[in-house]
Amino acid sequence: METFTDVLLVTANVGSLFDNVGEIQNGWLEELYKTIQKYKPQFIALHFQEVGGKDYMVNMDKAENFFCNIESSEDMKDFDRTCIYVDTQFQSEDNFTALGCMYFIHRSLKNIHQYDFNVKDFKAVAGHTKYVGSLDGVATVEKEKFPKDFWPDFKWSRKGFMRTRWIIHNQGLDLVNIHLFHDASNLIAVNSSPSIYSANRKNALRYVIDRVSDSRYATMPFFLFGDFNFRLDTLALVQHLTIEADVVKDGNYDVEKIIFEEKDNDHQVLLQIEEKLFAYVHQAVFRKDNGRALLKYDKEVTSFQDVIREEDITFPPSYPYSEDCCQPKQYMNTRCPAWCDRILMSHTANDFINRRGDNDGQSVAYNTIGPNVCMGDHKPVFLSFSLKTNNH
Repeated sequence: METFTDVLLVTANVGSLFDNVGEIQNGWLEELYKTIQKYKPQFIALHFQEVGGKDYMVNMDKAENFFCNIESSEDMKDFDRTCIYVDTQFQSEDNFTALGCMYFIHRSLKNIHQYDFNVKDFKAVAGHTKYVGSLDGVATVEKEKFPKDFWPDFKWSRKGFMRTRWIIHNQGLDLVNIHLFHDASNLIAVNSSPSIYSANRKNALRYVIDRVSDSRYATMPFFLFGDFNFRLDTLALVQHLTIEADVVKDGNYDVEKIIFEEKDNDHQVLLQIEEKLFAYVHQAVFRKDNGRALLKYDKEVTSFQDVIREEDITFPPSYPYSEDCCQPKQYMNTRCPAWCDRILMSHTANDFINRRGDNDGQSVAYNTIGPNVCMGDHKPVFLSFSLKTNNH
C-alpha cells in the first residue's frame, strides 16, 4: 500500500548567528518553529553551515548551546528520536568543515532506519544520538573536507560535505549537507562569464555528486542541500544593469574599484564595485517580484541538469541580508544578491515526491524561512513535501 511521509528539509548558513548571537537567535528559532508548526512534518532534516561563525574558536560554545536549544525545545517535544552530528573539531584543520546536521523523527513515524557506513547495513533508529566534536569514527555519517590541492591558487577553507543515509518506511534516501566556495572578490567575479569562482564550484559539486554516486555503496536517491554559494553571472548582470551608464575605473593596472555613472545625471553613481562592495542604487530590483527578472542570470545549476533538479524558485535571493534587526528585508551592499542556499535533488528522488497534493499528502513548498525577520546574512531555505513510502 502506498503511504506518504511528510518531510521538511531545511538548509541554513548560521555563521552570522554566532557573531551577534543574542540579537538574532531567538527570532531565528521562532521562525523555524513556526515553519515546523505550519507544515507538520514527520521527518525533519536541518543542515547547517559555518557552525560557530567566522570566529569559531571563540564561539563554538555558543554553537553547542544553539543545538541544545533546538533539541530541548518544547516545540520539538513530539519528535521522540533525534540524530545530531556537529563538526566542531576546529583544532583538526585538515578535517574541520563546520557543518552540522540535525534529524528529528516524529513519534507517529514508526518505521525508520539509518545506514551504518562501516558495516554497510541499516539499523532501526531509536532514542537520541548526538555527536559533537570530531566525527571521525562515527559510522552513521560520512564527512569529507574538499582536498587541499583542489584549488592551489585559493585559500583553503572549511568547505566540504556530510552525508547520512535513511530508509523511511521502505524508501531509501541520501541526505547530503554541502558548503561550496564563495566569491572572494567582486572584482574578480565580474571579470569573466562564467567567473573563475563559478568554475571552482562546478568542479566541487561534480566531485560531491560523483562521491555519493560511486560504487562504494549502493546508489540511492539523494537530496543535496546546503550553501552552494551559487552566484548570478556577475559580468552579464552588470552589463544589463549599467546599459545606460558610463564606466569610470579607478586605480591603475590593478583596479581597486569600478564605478558606473548614470548618463546625463550629473555624475550620479549607479553602481560601485570593489573587492567586498557591490553598491547598486536601485537595490529594489533584487526584491521586485521576488527577483524573478534576475533568475536568467542564475546559471550555475544548469550544468547539472543531467543528474539533479530543483523546484521553481519563487523567493528573493537568500543572501546577503542585512544583519541589522531593523532591516530584515534589506540586502547588504557587500555582494551582489544571489540564491546561495538551495535544495537540489536527484531525478530519482524527484520520482518519490507526491505532487498530487491530495488528502494523503500536502503540496510541495520551496521557500525561505523568516522573510520578514532578521535571520542573519542568509535566509534559511526549506523544502516541504510528502514522500511516497511503502508501508509493507
